[in-house]
Amino acid sequence: QVQLVESGGGFVQAGGSLRLSCAASGRTFSRFIMAWFRQAPGKDREFVATIGRSGGTTYYADSVKGRFTISRDNAKSTMYLQMNNLKPEDTAVYYCAVGSTYGSQSMAQYDSWGQGTQVTVSS
Repeated sequence: QVQLVESGGGFVQAGGSLRLSCAASGRTFSRFIMAWFRQAPGKDREFVATIGRSGGTTYYADSVKGRFTISRDNAKSTMYLQMNNLKPEDTAVYYCAVGSTYGSQSMAQYDSWGQGTQVTVSS
């Protein structure tokens, strides 16, 4: 089972930017579909973005489209989420996840999860 560690979260004012990273253990990183989810206080965990094995295909939730960019570096076994023009409603714990079905927005399709990194956006 792959181990995932997120980093890069923090506190930022509305309109600001953050870049999250997700480092994966093991040498099979390039075989995995990767995704970001987030969970705001009192709400269910929701899909944010996913990326194909080579990084050539990406898919975003409507709420972040045009503001967030998902990417990956298979040589470094790391995935990223560049978040621009952040809004207070982006405040959440952000999780990375490993799956095998590209494009899925369902948590059930992802097998391994990181511990999460907190993002707080002030108005």
